[in-house]
This record gives sequence, structure tokens and C-alpha cells, in this order.
Amino acid sequence: MAVVHSPSGAAESLGAIVLTVGAILLALLTLYLVGFDQGAISRSGMYMHELMHDGRHLLGLPCH
Repeated sequence: MAVVHSPSGAAESLGAIVLTVGAILLALLTLYLVGFDQGAISRSGMYMHELMHDGRHLLGLPCH
């Protein structure tokens, strides 16, 4: 009985891993911006805080 190796399966697995890691990084960046940034990255005063204010309350994060 011969064993057949299919390289396309490995490429699909690698693609799924890259997509998963990318989604996790995007989620962590979003969590940071909504929960902890308070306008430090945007350098526009309290603009980021005001933009993400409702998101903080929705997630139950303290903001004031």
C-alpha cells in the first residue's frame, strides 16, 4: 500500500494558522485601543477616549 503525500493540505493548514494568528492579533489590538489606550496613541487629546467610550461601557471596562 502506497502512502500519498498531499502538499496542498499543508498549505491549507499554514494558511489557517496565519489567518488565526492574524485574527488574534487584530482582536488584541482592538481590545487595547478600546480598553486601555485613552488617546495615548492617537495624540489627539481625548479624541480616542471619546470615540471608544461606549465600547468601554459595553465591555464593562472602567473609564471614569
